[in-house]
Amino acid sequence: MLQLTSRKRETYNVHLTYSLLWESALGIAAITNKKLINTLERPEKYWGEIKKSISDGLLEQLEFVEQNNTWKSLLQILHQREFKDLSEFIIYINGLQETELRFICLPFIGKDYQNYREKAAQGEKSSVEKLVQATANNSFFPTYIEFISQCDIVLLKEHLIQVMSNWYKEVLERDVAETSIILKNDYEAKKKMSNKLTPEELVQWATGGVTYAPEPSVHHVLLIPQYIYRPWNIEADMEETKVFYYPVANESITPNDKYTPNNFLVLKHKALGDEARLRIVKLLSEENRTLQEITDQLDIGKSTIHHHLKILRAAKLVEIVGSKYCLKKGAMELLFKELEVYLEK
Repeated sequence: MLQLTSRKRETYNVHLTYSLLWESALGIAAITNKKLINTLERPEKYWGEIKKSISDGLLEQLEFVEQNNTWKSLLQILHQREFKDLSEFIIYINGLQETELRFICLPFIGKDYQNYREKAAQGEKSSVEKLVQATANNSFFPTYIEFISQCDIVLLKEHLIQVMSNWYKEVLERDVAETSIILKNDYEAKKKMSNKLTPEELVQWATGGVTYAPEPSVHHVLLIPQYIYRPWNIEADMEETKVFYYPVANESITPNDKYTPNNFLVLKHKALGDEARLRIVKLLSEENRTLQEITDQLDIGKSTIHHHLKILRAAKLVEIVGSKYCLKKGAMELLFKELEVYLEK
């Protein structure tokens, strides 16, 4: 196709921030997510010891979170402004009017639904139903939307303040100095790297391989480091903004050891340290291919090829688009930059 314009493809701006308040809210989300908790980096024993050591009051609040997914409310509120500390966060919640708090807590699901979101916050049942229908495929949004739209707002305020305050004081403060340093280290590392990478490369590097292409209505990406939810990335949508709560890198945890490589860098090099997988990468650099096409080309058993592709996918070097395997966009170019940064430490 002949391109008659010289205008560059638009992309988004990347912003970075960090806070112990984000870490608190995500810790509350983690311990109340029974389906995911066994997949987190910290062992089941760690979470069990927390539950044994905290007060009955906090346990009761966490049960309420688990029933109603109010961890989402905490994150939504934290996106309203940069809070200096917990006391400022509490003052802000107490100062919100009923409709304001409901609107903030209700999820953003697109510009076309903002009017319904506003009316749902005012108690209009038909708008609540519209939001519920629009989020039917989400695992918890429908019931969460119904809860936020009809709950006692005084009790909701008390709950959000108590669960956040108690978690911060009973759990986070045990390692507050260490956690603060880790988050700051990662924030500064990503800030430094932002001068060397494009916005899309920075998102891919920070998240360990998430490819996020620009969307028409998204002008900003917000990167927030978190330690408690490693190794998972958590994504969220705000108006005009895509949010990634991404896992801090290994070198942010051990900053005094300049020889500690980024865990994603290690995964990628391990994935490439095999002749068959390098052959697959070469094939995919030429064009996207199906599993059968790769098998036929290399004359290796399909189950063996599938195993190699799983390793390449785990290292975020290969992905599936449609029915074909392909190299992740910019993955190889970014790998060279990551190695350069590591060697320059």
